Amino acid sequence: MALTQWWPFVAVGAALVVAIAVGAWWARRGERAADEPAALIARAERVRRLPSVRRATRLRAVGLSAIVLVGVVAAGASSVVAARPTESQTIIPENNSRDIMLCLDVSGSMSDTDKEVLDRFIELVEGFEGERIGLTIFNASPVQLFPLTDDYEFVTEHLTSLRDSFDSNDITPEYWIGTLDGPGASLIGDGLAACALRFDHNDLDRSRSIILATDNEVAGSQVLNLQDAADYAASTGIRVYALNPIQDEGGVSQELVDAAASTGGEAFALRGTTSVAQIIDQVQQQEATSLKGEAEVVRTDNPTVWIVILFVFVLAAVVVMWRLRL
Repeated sequence: MALTQWWPFVAVGAALVVAIAVGAWWARRGERAADEPAALIARAERVRRLPSVRRATRLRAVGLSAIVLVGVVAAGASSVVAARPTESQTIIPENNSRDIMLCLDVSGSMSDTDKEVLDRFIELVEGFEGERIGLTIFNASPVQLFPLTDDYEFVTEHLTSLRDSFDSNDITPEYWIGTLDGPGASLIGDGLAACALRFDHNDLDRSRSIILATDNEVAGSQVLNLQDAADYAASTGIRVYALNPIQDEGGVSQELVDAAASTGGEAFALRGTTSVAQIIDQVQQQEATSLKGEAEVVRTDNPTVWIVILFVFVLAAVVVMWRLRL
């Protein structure tokens, strides 16, 4: 426990000194009054020796002593309350100012993985507060479906619509129009670069990350290759987390591992019991850890115990004074 101010103790100490001085003056005044001529009472000593009188005298002395003691304790408790006792607690604040861009390869081989990613994000959006979500899809060319926004109703609606489009019987679902402009397929370098360019407000202190779902099976000529796009993302403080349904230790997938690692992110494999939900939970935890601020000491007033003590002793003083008929 720490006290915010000390002047109440000085005030209570001064009040006690004044009370003692007044009590001493009153006692001397009583002694002087006793020396003055007064009416004599016969057999006064005999009355004082009576058991009932002696018991009443002792009770009164004990009661007066109790009132003094209770008053001192109550005064002490009131001074502590006035001094504002506080408790300190060390907390590490966690900032929710994240920008997350979903970057989905919508080539035919990625349909199942993209649906899992979208299903998981539809669930996560309900718990978001402060995060902004954006969505860009790509194949032969990239298309931004919606920019970074914290309008979660809007986000959920569009994520759901895109997820449903993967089950469409249309040759080219509405959401995919624009992703086939040009030769080739799964042009991941161009797609990642387009996603990195969608972040705004670079002057604000926000965590920026891309969740990239792709099999990294490039077919065609790219403007930027994967590593060039990753280098640009890293230069702007964007971390890339890649989800690859055919991840392995070598071959083309190792290129995806290296590119993600160069941004401070990571590439994950979807194998066996590993699910998109587990991977995205891990990404969210990593992002939360990266946003933890410096430890802060928070002080809060906590006079409850001393208020209870003050109340109890004031009540005790009232009871004693009532018993003594003061």
